[in-house]
Amino acid sequence: MSILSCLFSLDINRGLRDFHDTPGAILLDVRPRYQHLRRRIPQSENLPLEELGQARERFPDRSVPLFVYAYGGDKSAKAASQLKAMGYTNVRDIGGIKRCCGNRGYDGPVEGTRWQKPAP
Repeated sequence: MSILSCLFSLDINRGLRDFHDTPGAILLDVRPRYQHLRRRIPQSENLPLEELGQARERFPDRSVPLFVYAYGGDKSAKAASQLKAMGYTNVRDIGGIKRCCGNRGYDGPVEGTRWQKPAP
């Protein structure tokens, strides 16, 4: 994450309040699956950035409100841009869960399991 992206990072907590206030909204975590399994925001769905092409099958209604987050915020911005290019009309990048450069990061509850790297 660059210094500029840190300075202009989004407030994920504000984005989550808006998500909870938006009927039918989907909270979309675009981090890799293992990160989502280990630690995630409750009610979030996972669609890794590398698999974003599957969004059309997962979310056929292109007007569904999508609130996109990642770890640091760079990937969420990229995912939001790709989703808009795919025709989704109600996409909002809410940033990352990471605390950085004065950004509080995500301060709410988390779900998850302890993930262990597979043995060689």
